[in-house]
Amino acid sequence: MQYIGRFAPSPSGPLHFGSLTTAVASYLDARSNQGKWLVRIDNIDPLREPSGAADNILSTLESYGLHWDDSIIYQGEREHSYQTALEQLRTQNWLFHCQCTRAKIAGQQVYPGHCREALLPSQNTATRIRIDNGIINFRDELQGDFSINKQTAIGDFILKRKDGLWAYQLATALDDAEDGITHVVRGIDLLESSFRQVWLQEILNKSSPIYSHLPIITTSDGQKLSKQNHAKPVEQFGILHSLRVALTILGLPELPDLPHSELLVWATQHWNINRLKHQKSILIPEALIS
Repeated sequence: MQYIGRFAPSPSGPLHFGSLTTAVASYLDARSNQGKWLVRIDNIDPLREPSGAADNILSTLESYGLHWDDSIIYQGEREHSYQTALEQLRTQNWLFHCQCTRAKIAGQQVYPGHCREALLPSQNTATRIRIDNGIINFRDELQGDFSINKQTAIGDFILKRKDGLWAYQLATALDDAEDGITHVVRGIDLLESSFRQVWLQEILNKSSPIYSHLPIITTSDGQKLSKQNHAKPVEQFGILHSLRVALTILGLPELPDLPHSELLVWATQHWNINRLKHQKSILIPEALIS
């Protein structure tokens, strides 16, 4: 089986160190396994997509030498695929319509089931999937084995929003399966999403990839390095500096003094994702990103 990996950024802004590090790890894991590396733009929420953001991300990846295989994939062009899957699940009686607002279910660990038996119409409601009782057994190559109860750990989750937009869980589960993705390398903040996506793939008779969830990168104040926490875009730093920071975070041994294109080749030859095994977070020294 050929290794097929992917990097799937949301175009809600430019790449920051956290997302760049994920891209580098995903790329190195694919290339070190003589595999393909795909890029998918997860643009299912146009309201959160600034003009030109997707092109900016692609340009940044190219400037770092992170060249992808095949054509760029855009989730926004896959409406038909998502709708077909939704109708399959509806036919199998997995779905129900929900009118609960975020305020109504605030503070609940999982959706409490208010609308499960309400038989609401499709107009002005979200579409949720009805989670059955049982256990999901999930293996992550970095974080280990998990065995969770579906109802108490993940609950009924949304597949299509009230505003008509597709939810991340359905779109990602379908795209990974239909693109033949064999390996997903992404941040540990998406670990719980994997439980949902693997279960969706199972009931849709789709294949599931092998997952490796990377430790999140945190700053000295304990904050995750993310767009929400105003992480600076990597464009504000030199390419070589940013790449060296990313490789250091990813646990590579002492880096040689090479230009960034050669450093990426060196990193591919020395890559071992198991250096990150069982790590939940990595503190990034402020000096590296200041």
